[in-house]
Amino acid sequence: MNVPEHSASDESSATPVENIDWGLAATVGKRVARPGPRITRYTSDQAYAELSDAAVRAEGPVREVTGLADGLAVPAAQILDRSGWIDAAARSMPAMLGPDDAATRQPEVRPHRPGFTGRIAGVQAGGLLAFLSSAILGQYDPFSLDPQTGEPGVLMLVAPNIIAVERQLRVDPSDFRLWVCLHEVTHRVQFSANPWLADYMRSNVGALTGEGDESVAELVTRITESVRSGKPREKGVIGLMQLLQSPEQYAAFERVLVLGTLLEGHADHVMDAVGPAQVPTVATIRAAFDQRRKAPRNPLQRLIRALIGMDAKMAQYVRGKAFVDHVVDRVGMDRFNTVWSSPETMPLMSEIDAPDDWIERVLG
Repeated sequence: MNVPEHSASDESSATPVENIDWGLAATVGKRVARPGPRITRYTSDQAYAELSDAAVRAEGPVREVTGLADGLAVPAAQILDRSGWIDAAARSMPAMLGPDDAATRQPEVRPHRPGFTGRIAGVQAGGLLAFLSSAILGQYDPFSLDPQTGEPGVLMLVAPNIIAVERQLRVDPSDFRLWVCLHEVTHRVQFSANPWLADYMRSNVGALTGEGDESVAELVTRITESVRSGKPREKGVIGLMQLLQSPEQYAAFERVLVLGTLLEGHADHVMDAVGPAQVPTVATIRAAFDQRRKAPRNPLQRLIRALIGMDAKMAQYVRGKAFVDHVVDRVGMDRFNTVWSSPETMPLMSEIDAPDDWIERVLG
């Protein structure tokens, strides 16, 4: 079947995600990504085998502590190098941002052919994927299809990055690999036990990234009026989002931020609850890893991390874990799990730092 050449009118009517050439993004990302640590074939094979086993072993303790996903199948994790993660991420992004069938497409095979701006965006996206490919230890992707089962949801572990961090921290490799798996498997359990979460995330990200009808003049007018009003705003990037986004977009942004905070905080809570019984050196690993999170970075790294929100993500672990710790300590895990019932039981932004307010509103 012949696909007509892309025209200017096609490009102007496309959604933002369709304007990104994800096939090119994957190619560029793999070309410019930094090589991983030097490892022998023996070390690589050992790490891949151990991570595969750890991802399965982590599932039981995580399910026991959370009370979630009992009886569901335990799919195998994908153990990837940096190039493999870039390919997977290039498939995942259109699956998350695009229509429901996007998960089944390869990034280079699509019904819409990006034009010049799409290729420029693809190069930019490729640079971002290259940067992230050396920072991601593991990831649960609820949108892409598992090639083995054909079902949505893929657990990915990036072996070179895990090896690099365990060497940097000088921690026991086997313990560290299981510790990482406990966190990532918790994400798999969260989404597997609560399938509505993926649609909730996709719909809010879609509202956040979709094209609006607001003109530049209207945007400038709204920002000016907001600044003149003197209404209190959040600090930093979140405050900037309040200015730049429409009220509807900012509401979606808050819901995405709260969901991410809950998911990460819950995973950190579970990791610490399970760790002492499963990971002999967990105290050493946790102390070293937390110190690594706080370590100073060069100016370029700080700029990139700020622009893509990685420092905000680090704050999510702390605030989210404090919320989960408090609620579970006060009402127990069974009643905490009410949070997964529906969008209405998700915490509000104001409740993340005031968990008793969530308890009163949702649990009564």
